[in-house]
Amino acid sequence: MDATFGPREAAAWIAVPGPEDDKYSRGVLGLATGSARYPGAAVLGVEAAMHTGVGMIRYLGVGRPTRLVLQRRPEAVTEPGRVQAWVVGSGQDPDELDARSAAIRDRALADPVPIVIDAGALSLADRAVGTRVLVPHTGELARLLGRERDDVNADPAGAVREAAVQLGAVVLLKGHTTRVADPAGSVLEVSEAPNWTATAGAGDALAGVLGALLATHALELEADPGAAVPIAATAAVLHGRAAARASRGGPFTVLGLCAQLPEVVRELAGA
Repeated sequence: MDATFGPREAAAWIAVPGPEDDKYSRGVLGLATGSARYPGAAVLGVEAAMHTGVGMIRYLGVGRPTRLVLQRRPEAVTEPGRVQAWVVGSGQDPDELDARSAAIRDRALADPVPIVIDAGALSLADRAVGTRVLVPHTGELARLLGRERDDVNADPAGAVREAAVQLGAVVLLKGHTTRVADPAGSVLEVSEAPNWTATAGAGDALAGVLGALLATHALELEADPGAAVPIAATAAVLHGRAAARASRGGPFTVLGLCAQLPEVVRELAGA
């Protein structure tokens, strides 16, 4: 069964902190992203997660991306510790990844908490122990299914449904219309993003938004892993509406998209 998902539905999944909350109860997100070759993915994921709302970010990576993350966001913690959700794989090529980054990624995959699996970690999704949300683009989904890209473009809803059923995971197919499928075969469709969102780094930001939402809803996910489906769709709503605000009908930067996230969160929290 397919259904549309928009701001009205997303509003229910915005976590607003109360007077008794601290940085730990607001959610701790770990990111094992970026690489010496693609360090920007780490920066964008951290930036998006912080602007979505999370109590703490633990970024674990090699020297160059770690330095850039701390230059941009000195409040990020770069020491290992407990997290309530992970983002892995953004800005990583599994065939070229250094041994330290691969070891960090593998430890994250083995952690029994919800996990966003992106880009270079998609082929390793079966190693993940916690609730899995895969976030491929069209080409990556085609590779996961062993099909041609044109086949996925011809029937994106069918392709994302097939992947979710085959992998037993939530799958979010990025695009102008984002589709989120669950292992039972249901699909949610989100159409919030302008065409200008087709830009490098937008997917890294989406992974960060989604990771933040998983971390802030750790208790709900522990009680009901199926909550990952509307949470993933909510991430697409936030990301798309922030892109629309940043664009205003024209091109924009991904850091510009991230800067708009707090206002979108505020609007939905008050809906």
